[in-house]
Amino acid sequence: MTTVPRNVEITGPAGERYEEILTPEALGLLAALHGELADRRLEALAARRRRQAELSNGAMLDFLPQTAHIREDDSWRGAPPAPGLEDRRVEITAPADRKTTISALNSGASVWVADFEDTSTPRWENMIGGQLNLKDALEDDETLATIVVRPRGWHLEEKHILIDERRASASLTDFALYMAASARKQVDKGKGPYFCLPKLESHLEARLWNDAFVLAQESLGLPRGTIRATASIETIPAAFEMDEILHELREHSAGLNTDRWDYLSSIIRKFRTRGKEFILPERNAITMTAPMMRACTGLLVQTCRKRGAHATTAGAEQHPEAHVTARELLAVSETPGEITEAGLRDNISVGLQYLAAWLGGNGEVTICGLMADTATAEIARSQVWQWLHNHVRLEDGTAVTADLVEELIDEELLKIRALAGDDFDIALYGQAVALFSEVALADSFPEFLTVPAYERMP
Repeated sequence: MTTVPRNVEITGPAGERYEEILTPEALGLLAALHGELADRRLEALAARRRRQAELSNGAMLDFLPQTAHIREDDSWRGAPPAPGLEDRRVEITAPADRKTTISALNSGASVWVADFEDTSTPRWENMIGGQLNLKDALEDDETLATIVVRPRGWHLEEKHILIDERRASASLTDFALYMAASARKQVDKGKGPYFCLPKLESHLEARLWNDAFVLAQESLGLPRGTIRATASIETIPAAFEMDEILHELREHSAGLNTDRWDYLSSIIRKFRTRGKEFILPERNAITMTAPMMRACTGLLVQTCRKRGAHATTAGAEQHPEAHVTARELLAVSETPGEITEAGLRDNISVGLQYLAAWLGGNGEVTICGLMADTATAEIARSQVWQWLHNHVRLEDGTAVTADLVEELIDEELLKIRALAGDDFDIALYGQAVALFSEVALADSFPEFLTVPAYERMP
Protein backbone atom coordinates (compact mmCIF):
# COMPACT_ATOMS: atom_id res chain seq x y z
CA MET A 1 0.00 0.00 0.00
CA THR A 2 1.32 3.43 -1.01
CA THR A 3 1.79 5.87 1.84
CA VAL A 4 2.28 9.64 1.96
CA PRO A 5 6.00 10.51 1.88
CA ARG A 6 7.33 11.46 5.29
CA ASN A 7 8.79 14.74 4.00
CA VAL A 8 5.36 16.00 2.87
CA GLU A 9 3.12 17.93 5.27
CA ILE A 10 -0.39 19.17 4.50
CA THR A 11 -1.13 22.33 6.49
CA GLY A 12 -4.39 23.23 4.76
CA PRO A 13 -7.69 22.26 6.37
CA ALA A 14 -9.39 19.03 5.38
CA GLY A 15 -12.50 19.24 3.25
CA GLU A 16 -15.12 16.95 1.79
CA ARG A 17 -13.53 14.48 -0.66
CA TYR A 18 -10.11 16.16 -0.45
CA GLU A 19 -8.61 12.69 0.06
CA GLU A 20 -9.54 11.91 -3.55
CA ILE A 21 -7.03 14.55 -4.69
CA LEU A 22 -4.44 14.51 -1.90
CA THR A 23 -3.73 10.83 -2.42
CA PRO A 24 -0.47 9.10 -1.52
CA GLU A 25 0.18 8.70 -5.27
CA ALA A 26 -0.32 12.42 -5.93
CA LEU A 27 1.80 13.53 -2.98
CA GLY A 28 4.45 10.98 -3.87
CA LEU A 29 4.63 12.37 -7.39
CA LEU A 30 4.82 15.92 -6.04
CA ALA A 31 7.62 14.94 -3.67
CA ALA A 32 9.52 13.24 -6.51
CA LEU A 33 9.14 16.29 -8.75
CA HIS A 34 10.35 18.53 -5.93
CA GLY A 35 13.31 16.30 -5.24
CA GLU A 36 14.44 16.62 -8.86
CA LEU A 37 13.37 20.14 -9.75
CA ALA A 38 12.92 22.39 -6.69
CA ASP A 39 16.48 23.70 -6.67
CA ARG A 40 16.41 24.27 -10.42
CA ARG A 41 13.19 26.24 -10.04
CA LEU A 42 14.88 28.49 -7.49
CA GLU A 43 17.83 28.95 -9.84
CA ALA A 44 15.43 29.91 -12.65
CA LEU A 45 13.91 32.57 -10.41
CA ALA A 46 17.41 33.77 -9.48
CA ALA A 47 18.19 34.01 -13.20
CA ARG A 48 15.15 36.26 -13.59
CA ARG A 49 16.52 38.54 -10.90
CA ARG A 50 19.95 38.66 -12.54
CA ARG A 51 18.44 39.55 -15.89
CA GLN A 52 16.31 42.23 -14.22
CA ALA A 53 19.42 43.77 -12.68
CA GLU A 54 21.09 43.85 -16.10
CA LEU A 55 18.07 45.51 -17.72
CA SER A 56 17.80 48.04 -14.91
CA ASN A 57 21.46 48.90 -15.51
CA GLY A 58 20.95 49.61 -19.21
CA ALA A 59 21.15 46.25 -20.97
CA MET A 60 18.72 45.53 -23.80
CA LEU A 61 16.87 42.34 -24.73
CA ASP A 62 17.88 40.64 -27.96
CA PHE A 63 17.74 37.24 -29.60
CA LEU A 64 20.22 34.90 -27.89
CA PRO A 65 23.45 34.36 -29.84
CA GLN A 66 24.13 31.05 -28.07
CA THR A 67 20.89 29.55 -29.42
CA ALA A 68 21.11 30.90 -32.98
CA HIS A 69 21.63 27.36 -34.28
CA ILE A 70 18.17 26.39 -33.00
CA ARG A 71 16.51 29.34 -34.72
CA GLU A 72 18.41 28.80 -37.97
CA ASP A 73 17.83 25.04 -38.18
CA ASP A 74 14.79 24.57 -40.43
CA SER A 75 14.65 20.80 -39.97
CA TRP A 76 13.04 20.37 -36.56
CA ARG A 77 9.33 20.45 -35.83
CA GLY A 78 7.09 20.32 -32.77
CA ALA A 79 4.78 17.42 -32.08
CA PRO A 80 1.74 17.00 -34.37
CA PRO A 81 -1.62 18.15 -32.96
CA ALA A 82 -2.78 15.88 -30.15
CA PRO A 83 -6.27 14.33 -30.13
CA GLY A 84 -8.78 17.00 -29.16
CA LEU A 85 -6.41 19.87 -29.96
CA GLU A 86 -6.68 19.78 -33.74
CA ASP A 87 -9.21 22.65 -33.84
CA ARG A 88 -8.63 25.53 -31.42
CA ARG A 89 -10.56 28.27 -33.17
CA VAL A 90 -13.03 28.52 -30.28
CA GLU A 91 -11.17 28.37 -26.97
CA ILE A 92 -12.25 29.78 -23.61
CA THR A 93 -10.37 30.33 -20.37
CA ALA A 94 -12.20 30.17 -17.04
CA PRO A 95 -11.67 28.97 -13.46
CA ALA A 96 -12.48 25.39 -12.47
CA ASP A 97 -15.21 26.08 -9.91
CA ARG A 98 -18.23 23.77 -10.10
CA LYS A 99 -20.63 26.13 -11.91
CA THR A 100 -18.06 27.34 -14.44
CA THR A 101 -16.85 23.81 -15.13
CA ILE A 102 -20.34 22.75 -16.19
CA SER A 103 -20.84 25.88 -18.28
CA ALA A 104 -17.43 25.70 -19.96
CA LEU A 105 -17.69 22.05 -20.94
CA ASN A 106 -21.10 22.61 -22.52
CA SER A 107 -20.40 26.04 -24.03
CA GLY A 108 -19.77 24.79 -27.54
CA ALA A 109 -16.08 25.73 -27.34
CA SER A 110 -13.67 23.17 -28.69
CA VAL A 111 -11.16 23.79 -25.89
CA TRP A 112 -11.58 24.91 -22.28
CA VAL A 113 -8.51 26.16 -20.44
CA ALA A 114 -9.27 25.29 -16.81
CA ASP A 115 -7.37 28.08 -15.15
CA PHE A 116 -5.68 27.81 -11.76
CA GLU A 117 -3.84 31.08 -12.44
CA ASP A 118 -5.18 34.46 -13.65
CA THR A 119 -8.93 33.79 -13.45
CA SER A 120 -8.75 31.91 -10.17
CA THR A 121 -7.69 32.74 -6.64
CA PRO A 122 -5.29 30.41 -4.80
CA ARG A 123 -7.53 29.78 -1.82
CA TRP A 124 -6.94 26.23 -0.64
CA GLU A 125 -10.58 25.27 -1.23
CA ASN A 126 -10.43 26.68 -4.78
CA MET A 127 -7.29 24.77 -5.68
CA ILE A 128 -8.42 21.39 -4.33
CA GLY A 129 -12.05 21.96 -5.30
CA GLY A 130 -10.97 22.75 -8.85
CA GLN A 131 -9.08 19.46 -9.08
CA LEU A 132 -12.17 17.61 -7.82
CA ASN A 133 -14.34 19.32 -10.43
CA LEU A 134 -11.99 18.27 -13.23
CA LYS A 135 -11.88 14.72 -11.92
CA ASP A 136 -15.66 14.59 -11.81
CA ALA A 137 -15.99 16.10 -15.27
CA LEU A 138 -13.75 13.43 -16.75
CA GLU A 139 -15.94 10.71 -15.26
CA ASP A 140 -18.88 12.09 -17.25
CA ASP A 141 -19.28 10.49 -20.67
CA GLU A 142 -20.95 13.65 -21.96
CA THR A 143 -17.89 15.87 -21.51
CA LEU A 144 -17.58 17.80 -24.77
CA ALA A 145 -14.80 20.40 -24.76
CA THR A 146 -11.18 19.33 -24.56
CA ILE A 147 -9.73 20.26 -21.17
CA VAL A 148 -6.41 22.10 -20.93
CA VAL A 149 -5.15 22.91 -17.42
CA ARG A 150 -3.32 26.16 -16.70
CA PRO A 151 -1.24 25.68 -13.53
CA ARG A 152 0.14 28.56 -11.53
CA GLY A 153 3.42 30.16 -12.61
CA TRP A 154 6.93 29.24 -11.50
CA HIS A 155 7.10 32.31 -9.22
CA LEU A 156 4.23 31.17 -6.99
CA GLU A 157 4.17 28.87 -3.96
CA GLU A 158 1.55 26.65 -2.31
CA LYS A 159 1.71 27.50 1.37
CA HIS A 160 -0.64 24.69 2.40
CA ILE A 161 1.80 21.94 1.35
CA LEU A 162 5.29 21.73 2.82
CA ILE A 163 8.03 19.51 1.41
CA ASP A 164 11.13 19.18 3.53
CA GLU A 165 9.65 22.04 5.58
CA ARG A 166 9.59 24.37 2.57
CA ARG A 167 6.52 25.57 0.70
CA ALA A 168 5.76 23.54 -2.39
CA SER A 169 5.99 25.05 -5.84
CA ALA A 170 2.46 26.04 -6.87
CA SER A 171 3.24 25.01 -10.46
CA LEU A 172 4.34 21.52 -9.50
CA THR A 173 1.46 21.18 -7.04
CA ASP A 174 -1.22 21.93 -9.64
CA PHE A 175 0.54 19.71 -12.17
CA ALA A 176 1.11 16.72 -9.89
CA LEU A 177 -2.39 16.71 -8.40
CA TYR A 178 -3.98 16.84 -11.84
CA MET A 179 -1.71 14.18 -13.29
CA ALA A 180 -2.38 11.76 -10.45
CA ALA A 181 -6.16 12.29 -10.40
CA SER A 182 -7.00 12.82 -14.05
CA ALA A 183 -4.24 11.90 -16.52
CA ARG A 184 -5.36 8.30 -17.01
CA LYS A 185 -8.98 9.43 -17.36
CA GLN A 186 -7.95 11.75 -20.18
CA VAL A 187 -6.06 8.95 -21.92
CA ASP A 188 -9.06 6.64 -21.56
CA LYS A 189 -11.15 9.27 -23.34
CA GLY A 190 -8.76 9.20 -26.27
CA LYS A 191 -7.11 12.51 -25.38
CA GLY A 192 -4.43 13.28 -22.82
CA PRO A 193 -3.32 15.55 -19.99
CA TYR A 194 -2.87 18.93 -21.66
CA PHE A 195 -1.47 22.10 -20.12
CA CYS A 196 -1.02 25.82 -20.78
CA LEU A 197 2.20 27.17 -19.24
CA PRO A 198 1.93 30.76 -17.95
CA LYS A 199 4.48 33.55 -17.59
CA LEU A 200 7.56 31.74 -18.90
CA GLU A 201 10.57 34.03 -19.19
CA SER A 202 13.10 31.75 -20.91
CA HIS A 203 13.61 28.48 -22.74
CA LEU A 204 15.34 27.14 -19.63
CA GLU A 205 12.07 27.52 -17.75
CA ALA A 206 10.38 25.58 -20.55
CA ARG A 207 13.07 22.90 -20.15
CA LEU A 208 12.17 22.68 -16.47
CA TRP A 209 8.57 21.97 -17.44
CA ASN A 210 9.63 19.42 -20.03
CA ASP A 211 11.69 17.56 -17.45
CA ALA A 212 8.66 17.56 -15.12
CA PHE A 213 6.61 16.04 -17.95
CA VAL A 214 9.15 13.29 -18.57
CA LEU A 215 9.42 12.42 -14.88
CA ALA A 216 5.63 12.37 -14.37
CA GLN A 217 5.02 10.19 -17.42
CA GLU A 218 7.64 7.69 -16.28
CA SER A 219 6.24 7.68 -12.75
CA LEU A 220 2.66 7.08 -13.90
CA GLY A 221 3.53 4.63 -16.66
CA LEU A 222 2.37 6.88 -19.50
CA PRO A 223 4.06 6.91 -22.92
CA ARG A 224 6.49 9.76 -23.48
CA GLY A 225 4.70 12.51 -25.40
CA THR A 226 1.28 11.84 -23.83
CA ILE A 227 1.45 15.25 -22.15
CA ARG A 228 1.09 18.28 -24.42
CA ALA A 229 1.61 21.90 -23.43
CA THR A 230 0.95 25.29 -24.96
CA ALA A 231 3.54 27.85 -23.90
CA SER A 232 2.17 31.33 -23.23
CA ILE A 233 4.32 34.12 -24.64
CA GLU A 234 3.11 36.71 -22.18
CA THR A 235 6.44 38.15 -21.04
CA ILE A 236 8.76 40.28 -23.15
CA PRO A 237 11.85 38.06 -22.54
CA ALA A 238 9.96 35.01 -23.84
CA ALA A 239 9.16 36.86 -27.07
CA PHE A 240 12.86 36.65 -27.91
CA GLU A 241 12.98 32.88 -27.27
CA MET A 242 9.93 31.49 -29.08
CA ASP A 243 11.87 29.03 -31.22
CA GLU A 244 13.91 27.92 -28.24
CA ILE A 245 10.82 27.39 -26.07
CA LEU A 246 9.16 25.28 -28.75
CA HIS A 247 12.40 23.34 -29.17
CA GLU A 248 12.59 22.51 -25.47
CA LEU A 249 8.98 21.31 -25.46
CA ARG A 250 8.94 19.85 -28.96
CA GLU A 251 7.81 16.28 -28.15
CA HIS A 252 5.28 17.71 -25.68
CA SER A 253 4.45 20.90 -27.54
CA ALA A 254 0.94 22.11 -28.36
CA GLY A 255 2.10 25.46 -29.76
CA LEU A 256 2.26 29.03 -28.50
CA ASN A 257 -0.21 31.69 -27.46
CA THR A 258 -0.02 35.25 -26.19
CA ASP A 259 -1.96 37.61 -23.94
CA ARG A 260 -2.03 41.41 -24.05
CA TRP A 261 -2.31 42.49 -20.41
CA ASP A 262 0.34 40.12 -19.04
CA TYR A 263 2.65 41.01 -21.90
CA LEU A 264 2.27 44.75 -21.28
CA SER A 265 2.79 44.26 -17.54
CA SER A 266 5.98 42.40 -18.32
CA ILE A 267 7.26 45.33 -20.40
CA ILE A 268 6.71 47.67 -17.47
CA ARG A 269 8.25 45.18 -15.04
CA LYS A 270 11.39 44.66 -17.09
CA PHE A 271 11.97 48.28 -18.14
CA ARG A 272 10.52 50.05 -15.14
CA THR A 273 13.58 52.26 -14.57
CA ARG A 274 14.22 53.15 -18.22
CA GLY A 275 12.16 56.33 -18.54
CA LYS A 276 10.25 57.69 -21.52
CA GLU A 277 11.44 55.04 -23.99
CA PHE A 278 9.24 52.47 -22.26
CA ILE A 279 6.32 54.54 -20.97
CA LEU A 280 2.99 53.04 -22.02
CA PRO A 281 -0.17 55.07 -22.63
CA GLU A 282 -3.30 54.16 -20.66
CA ARG A 283 -4.18 50.51 -21.14
CA ASN A 284 -7.51 50.88 -22.93
CA ALA A 285 -5.72 52.71 -25.74
CA ILE A 286 -3.33 49.81 -26.37
CA THR A 287 -4.70 47.26 -28.83
CA MET A 288 -3.23 44.25 -30.60
CA THR A 289 -2.54 46.55 -33.56
CA ALA A 290 0.03 48.59 -31.61
CA PRO A 291 3.44 48.18 -33.34
CA MET A 292 5.05 46.14 -30.54
CA MET A 293 2.00 43.87 -30.22
CA ARG A 294 1.86 43.36 -34.00
CA ALA A 295 5.53 42.40 -33.89
CA CYS A 296 4.99 39.90 -31.06
CA THR A 297 1.97 38.21 -32.60
CA GLY A 298 3.53 38.32 -36.06
CA LEU A 299 6.66 36.58 -34.81
CA LEU A 300 4.56 34.06 -32.91
CA VAL A 301 2.62 33.13 -36.05
CA GLN A 302 5.76 32.94 -38.16
CA THR A 303 7.50 30.74 -35.61
CA CYS A 304 4.58 28.36 -35.23
CA ARG A 305 4.06 28.02 -38.98
CA LYS A 306 7.73 27.25 -39.46
CA ARG A 307 7.64 24.57 -36.75
CA GLY A 308 4.25 23.07 -37.61
CA ALA A 309 2.77 24.25 -34.31
CA HIS A 310 -0.52 25.86 -33.27
CA ALA A 311 -0.57 29.65 -32.90
CA THR A 312 -3.48 30.91 -30.82
CA THR A 313 -3.68 34.67 -30.72
CA ALA A 314 -6.38 37.19 -31.62
CA GLY A 315 -5.86 39.02 -34.90
CA ALA A 316 -2.86 36.93 -35.92
CA GLU A 317 -4.05 36.57 -39.50
CA GLN A 318 -3.59 40.31 -40.01
CA HIS A 319 0.18 40.20 -39.64
CA PRO A 320 2.61 40.14 -42.55
CA GLU A 321 5.21 37.44 -43.04
CA ALA A 322 8.13 39.88 -42.97
CA HIS A 323 11.04 39.15 -40.64
CA VAL A 324 10.45 40.60 -37.16
CA THR A 325 13.39 42.40 -35.57
CA ALA A 326 14.38 43.04 -31.98
CA ARG A 327 13.78 46.76 -32.52
CA GLU A 328 10.18 46.08 -33.56
CA LEU A 329 9.54 43.95 -30.47
CA LEU A 330 10.83 46.81 -28.32
CA ALA A 331 9.02 49.65 -30.13
CA VAL A 332 7.16 50.64 -26.97
CA SER A 333 7.51 54.38 -27.54
CA GLU A 334 5.68 54.04 -30.88
CA THR A 335 2.48 52.93 -29.14
CA PRO A 336 -0.23 55.52 -29.84
CA GLY A 337 -2.37 56.83 -27.01
CA GLU A 338 -2.53 59.33 -24.17
CA ILE A 339 -2.38 59.33 -20.37
CA THR A 340 -5.37 61.11 -18.90
CA GLU A 341 -6.89 61.57 -15.47
CA ALA A 342 -9.75 59.33 -16.60
CA GLY A 343 -7.24 56.60 -17.48
CA LEU A 344 -5.51 56.97 -14.12
CA ARG A 345 -8.84 56.82 -12.29
CA ASP A 346 -9.88 53.76 -14.29
CA ASN A 347 -6.71 51.89 -13.33
CA ILE A 348 -7.25 52.73 -9.67
CA SER A 349 -10.94 51.80 -9.66
CA VAL A 350 -10.43 48.53 -11.51
CA GLY A 351 -7.49 47.64 -9.29
CA LEU A 352 -9.44 48.24 -6.09
CA GLN A 353 -12.56 46.39 -7.24
CA TYR A 354 -10.63 43.42 -8.52
CA LEU A 355 -8.40 43.08 -5.46
CA ALA A 356 -11.42 43.18 -3.14
CA ALA A 357 -13.02 40.39 -5.15
CA TRP A 358 -9.76 38.40 -5.34
CA LEU A 359 -9.17 38.59 -1.61
CA GLY A 360 -12.75 37.43 -1.16
CA GLY A 361 -12.09 34.33 -3.25
CA ASN A 362 -13.29 35.36 -6.73
CA GLY A 363 -10.68 35.60 -9.49
CA GLU A 364 -12.93 36.41 -12.44
CA VAL A 365 -15.03 39.54 -12.03
CA THR A 366 -17.22 41.75 -14.21
CA ILE A 367 -16.21 45.40 -13.72
CA CYS A 368 -17.92 48.15 -15.71
CA GLY A 369 -19.35 45.54 -18.06
CA LEU A 370 -15.97 43.96 -18.86
CA MET A 371 -14.46 40.75 -17.54
CA ALA A 372 -11.41 41.29 -15.34
CA ASP A 373 -8.86 38.83 -14.00
CA THR A 374 -5.49 39.04 -12.31
CA ALA A 375 -3.83 40.21 -15.53
CA THR A 376 -6.22 43.18 -15.65
CA ALA A 377 -5.35 44.23 -12.12
CA GLU A 378 -1.67 43.64 -12.81
CA ILE A 379 -1.49 46.01 -15.78
CA ALA A 380 -3.66 48.57 -13.93
CA ARG A 381 -1.39 48.80 -10.89
CA SER A 382 1.77 48.51 -13.02
CA GLN A 383 0.78 51.54 -15.06
CA VAL A 384 0.10 53.59 -11.94
CA TRP A 385 3.54 52.65 -10.58
CA GLN A 386 5.24 53.41 -13.90
CA TRP A 387 3.61 56.81 -14.35
CA LEU A 388 4.33 57.79 -10.76
CA HIS A 389 7.96 56.72 -10.64
CA ASN A 390 8.82 58.08 -14.08
CA HIS A 391 7.35 61.54 -13.32
CA VAL A 392 4.70 61.37 -16.03
CA ARG A 393 2.34 64.28 -16.59
CA LEU A 394 -1.27 63.73 -17.58
CA GLU A 395 -2.67 65.15 -20.80
CA ASP A 396 -3.76 68.29 -18.94
CA GLY A 397 -0.28 68.83 -17.50
CA THR A 398 -0.97 67.49 -14.00
CA ALA A 399 1.98 65.57 -12.54
CA VAL A 400 1.31 62.03 -11.35
CA THR A 401 2.41 62.08 -7.71
CA ALA A 402 1.85 59.85 -4.71
CA ASP A 403 -0.40 62.52 -3.20
CA LEU A 404 -2.52 62.60 -6.36
CA VAL A 405 -2.81 58.81 -6.48
CA GLU A 406 -3.79 58.62 -2.82
CA GLU A 407 -6.39 61.37 -3.34
CA LEU A 408 -7.86 59.51 -6.32
CA ILE A 409 -7.90 56.24 -4.38
CA ASP A 410 -10.10 57.92 -1.76
CA GLU A 411 -12.39 59.41 -4.40
CA GLU A 412 -12.76 56.20 -6.40
CA LEU A 413 -13.42 54.23 -3.22
CA LEU A 414 -16.31 56.56 -2.40
CA LYS A 415 -17.77 55.98 -5.88
CA ILE A 416 -17.44 52.22 -5.51
CA ARG A 417 -19.10 52.33 -2.11
CA ALA A 418 -21.98 54.41 -3.44
CA LEU A 419 -22.61 51.99 -6.29
CA ALA A 420 -22.30 48.88 -4.10
CA GLY A 421 -24.62 50.12 -1.37
CA ASP A 422 -25.28 47.45 1.22
CA ASP A 423 -23.04 45.00 -0.66
CA PHE A 424 -19.93 47.07 0.07
CA ASP A 425 -17.54 44.99 2.20
CA ILE A 426 -15.62 47.41 4.41
CA ALA A 427 -13.05 44.84 5.54
CA LEU A 428 -12.27 43.56 2.05
CA TYR A 429 -11.96 47.03 0.59
CA GLY A 430 -9.75 48.06 3.48
CA GLN A 431 -7.41 45.23 2.53
CA ALA A 432 -7.71 46.11 -1.17
CA VAL A 433 -6.69 49.73 -0.56
CA ALA A 434 -3.70 48.66 1.53
CA LEU A 435 -2.61 46.12 -1.06
CA PHE A 436 -3.11 48.42 -4.06
CA SER A 437 -1.14 51.16 -2.30
CA GLU A 438 1.64 48.68 -1.58
CA VAL A 439 1.98 47.44 -5.16
CA ALA A 440 1.38 50.78 -6.90
CA LEU A 441 3.16 53.29 -4.65
CA ALA A 442 6.12 51.44 -3.11
CA ASP A 443 9.60 52.70 -4.00
CA SER A 444 10.58 49.29 -5.36
CA PHE A 445 8.36 47.53 -7.88
CA PRO A 446 6.76 44.35 -6.51
CA GLU A 447 7.27 41.77 -9.26
CA PHE A 448 3.77 40.27 -9.01
CA LEU A 449 0.85 41.63 -7.01
CA THR A 450 -0.38 38.09 -6.31
CA VAL A 451 2.66 37.36 -4.14
CA PRO A 452 1.86 39.87 -1.36
CA ALA A 453 -1.86 39.30 -1.96
CA TYR A 454 -1.45 35.57 -1.27
CA GLU A 455 0.03 36.32 2.14
CA ARG A 456 -3.20 38.17 3.03
CA MET A 457 -5.29 35.15 2.05
CA PRO A 458 -6.09 32.30 4.48
